[in-house]
Amino acid sequence: MLDDKQCPDCKRINEVLSRVGDRWSVLVVISLAEYGTLRFNELKRNLGISQRMLSLTLKELERDGLVNRTYHPTIPPKVEYNLTDMGQSFREPVSALGYWALENLALIEAARHEYDEKATN
Repeated sequence: MLDDKQCPDCKRINEVLSRVGDRWSVLVVISLAEYGTLRFNELKRNLGISQRMLSLTLKELERDGLVNRTYHPTIPPKVEYNLTDMGQSFREPVSALGYWALENLALIEAARHEYDEKATN
């Protein structure tokens, strides 16, 4: 295992990966990459995510500079989200991960089934 002397930036890398690599962040980035600008409820509906989790995820993605939040002072208020330039640069690795997951779903399910069968015997 690497320690701080061998990898002085490992802790910082871990912080970034824990944010951008979590399930909901990846799905939000994929949705915004595919559809462009979306309102909060559109994202919520597309992802099947709770309001609280989406709100937390969007705040963290905005804090990390991956997502823009635009507030329109209308009645009712309108808030839209889209990817920043840095968020756009994250599209390729996130898309690759998403496509990899889709391509390997059957293999993963088979491996899980085999593992579970062995574990119960």
